[in-house]
Amino acid sequence: MNRFMTYDQLRKYAYVNDQVCKKDVRGIALRFFGLGNTSMYSADIIEGEYYGERGILYVIPYTNPWSWMNRQAAAYTDEILDVLFEKYELEETVPIVSTGGSMGGLSALVYPVYTKRTPSAVVANCPACDIFYEYFERKDRPDLARTLCSAVWNEEGDLETALKTISPFHLLDRMPDIPYHIFHCDEDRSLNIDRHSSALVPEMRKRGLNVTYDIVHGRGHCDLNYAMKLKYAGYIIDAVEKTAGFA
Repeated sequence: MNRFMTYDQLRKYAYVNDQVCKKDVRGIALRFFGLGNTSMYSADIIEGEYYGERGILYVIPYTNPWSWMNRQAAAYTDEILDVLFEKYELEETVPIVSTGGSMGGLSALVYPVYTKRTPSAVVANCPACDIFYEYFERKDRPDLARTLCSAVWNEEGDLETALKTISPFHLLDRMPDIPYHIFHCDEDRSLNIDRHSSALVPEMRKRGLNVTYDIVHGRGHCDLNYAMKLKYAGYIIDAVEKTAGFA
């Protein structure tokens, strides 16, 4: 489909904090939703104000809530960025940080594989990493199958081949050489740490990727404590400032 988004209509398709940015745009932080999230925002949110004070555009694409960062979700996000780059006459070197939690954490990891603008860094919270485990082995979440099939329905080939297109564990060879910051709570009951982040991170390191891994003790799914929330935000800000030359 030809490009259809315009700046005047952009808030139908994404949350953007550009109206509360206090400085010239230094970078962009993309935040991807978790599974099933259909939120839309009519006013600026706390995170938008926080990053806006630092000259960072905070962008939440309203992608399909069952997208699992399929190719359509990546292209949709790219178009949102096209509009913002055009509106603010941004250089293509402006840093982009890919972030999110749960399915959004998976999205943060997978988006750099498909986007036309390679992000400067990834910051992911309790990401789904092994989609084969979630689809073929997990017995307590039968509802996941329909969402995963929805995400890859238009992919060519058999189901296993299609699922590999949205599974970080099966995209390792295509992940760009950028910094990755992964958090996972050790009492996560939605996405088991041992089957996801603790399995993926060593494989990323074997491939030579730069990965920091923060295990959050005594917390459940995506439930970062205050110190880890600050660290999470710090990774985003540092990635923007180092890439943009403000550090």
